[in-house]
Amino acid sequence: MNQFRLILASESPRRKEIIRGLGWEFEAVSPGIEEEAVDGESPRDMAARLSWLKAASASRKIQGACVIGADTVVDVDGTSMSKPRDRGDSVRMLRMLAGRVHLVHTGVALAVSGDVVSSCVETTKVTFGELSEDEILSFAASGDGDDKAGAYAIQGRGALLVEKIDGCWHNVVGLPVFRLKRMLDGFAKDFNVSSPPWTTGVGAKNTGSMPEGQYIEGGGSYAAT
Repeated sequence: MNQFRLILASESPRRKEIIRGLGWEFEAVSPGIEEEAVDGESPRDMAARLSWLKAASASRKIQGACVIGADTVVDVDGTSMSKPRDRGDSVRMLRMLAGRVHLVHTGVALAVSGDVVSSCVETTKVTFGELSEDEILSFAASGDGDDKAGAYAIQGRGALLVEKIDGCWHNVVGLPVFRLKRMLDGFAKDFNVSSPPWTTGVGAKNTGSMPEGQYIEGGGSYAAT
């Protein structure tokens, strides 16, 4: 039987809080990649590619670990929305989303020693209600959508913008936990893992055992990317 640590390759407070809430023992590190779009790439493919890069990049530096990479992209008629550049960009995004349906894609990848061993893309359909210009400007000015894909966070004030969703709520937050657990269970079977940390534990832990230059997160508050 083999033993693996569980590593989340993400600086997203929301993803860390999701896993912490599941009671899993894990460590969080910075994936150390640039999250840039590629010309002609679909939103779904972008989410998949970036999740692969995050998992593979972090896992090259960490031995004896199953590394999770995840990336969330908002899709409006095939146009990718990641994080707004500034408040003006938030206004632009919210105007595009108001009163219509969009998709939220989250790519998830598991990697060991630089090799991706499992991956998926989960998609949730989100419907925004009609929004007045004053509502859009007020929400953007609140800062709640800063540094969030699509300029909103469904677990925050962004919930007031959403009329309904079709699919996984946690996927919109940033990590589809049902799919992730199935992937990890498959990993445990394939790699003959003894006492997987995703079945027991008390949440994130601080550690000084990561390679030099890696960022470790053991606490923090609930917030979205």
